[in-house]
Amino acid sequence: MLKLVAFDCDGVLFDSREANIAFYNAILAKFNRPPMDPERVDYVHSRTFRESLEYLFGAGDHLAEVLAFCRTLSYQPFIPMMVEAPYLRDFLTFLRPRFFTAVATNRTTTTHPVLSFHGLDKYFDLVVSALDVTHPKPHPESFWRILRHFRVEPEEAIYIGDSHVDEEFAHNAGVALVAYRNPNLKAAYYLESFAQGPALIQSLTGVKSG
Repeated sequence: MLKLVAFDCDGVLFDSREANIAFYNAILAKFNRPPMDPERVDYVHSRTFRESLEYLFGAGDHLAEVLAFCRTLSYQPFIPMMVEAPYLRDFLTFLRPRFFTAVATNRTTTTHPVLSFHGLDKYFDLVVSALDVTHPKPHPESFWRILRHFRVEPEEAIYIGDSHVDEEFAHNAGVALVAYRNPNLKAAYYLESFAQGPALIQSLTGVKSG
């Protein structure tokens, strides 16, 4: 029986692609590097901040200088560029309080400010960022933490994600993946819009809206 619905952040709760592009390009520009190409954009969109910087700049001595600059760069100007997914609040309202809700994301220090700025923090019982674990996604540690917190089994949970990192993450955790707006993922279920979310939950549990 389904008890827990967990979400990725970037690409699921928000269309944050333009915000991430602007953020990382600002860092690259500081060090006279060219803007990201599409391949690099795809990578940083689903990886941790540290992994993204190592990918963009390499893991050599120069990375320390980049990290020092990043500690002075606020993400706050980029948060308003993140666009909340349509019908998300309706779906979250439908889920609560009948189901536990959680976020598992590879974001780090920006996770809670992003949710707070957009007024979404109140909709989640637990938020696990890459700062809260030793091993970020696709390692299953984040979901193990969520499962322990709510005392539920993997078969009692679903994870809504949009990337191959999420696909691997759900598989490693033994949790059914709901592929959000990405038919190319290997998933148990597919969701093109959160407007279809209540129907999906009803098909799994018999719980109706209203």
